Amino acid sequence: QVQLVESGGGLVQAGGSLRLSCAASGTIFSINSMGWYRQAPGKTRELVAAITDVGSTNYANSVKGRFTISRGNAKNTVYLQMNGLKPEDTAVYYCKGLLGPYEYWGQGTQVTVSS
Repeated sequence: QVQLVESGGGLVQAGGSLRLSCAASGTIFSINSMGWYRQAPGKTRELVAAITDVGSTNYANSVKGRFTISRGNAKNTVYLQMNGLKPEDTAVYYCKGLLGPYEYWGQGTQVTVSS
């Protein structure tokens, strides 16, 4: 069974940086698309950034120019470099992977940005 495990969340002051990591296990196939979503209290889950297996990227307007998504050299890993963090970036961040018709989610990692 495919599992996604995130790491790298934490508490940071506004203007600071964090790097999230996500590693998938349980498959020998390359995951087609991997992405980061976030969910703040009382809000719906939203796309932050996504990247395909050929490197095409997509970002939410709110993070463009501040966040960078990339895939690691190890198969089925993805990173989210977050710079210039703002209090409104506070949320639980989830990693998502698409493999054929199936989608898989990580358990989430908390990111808290203090003002």
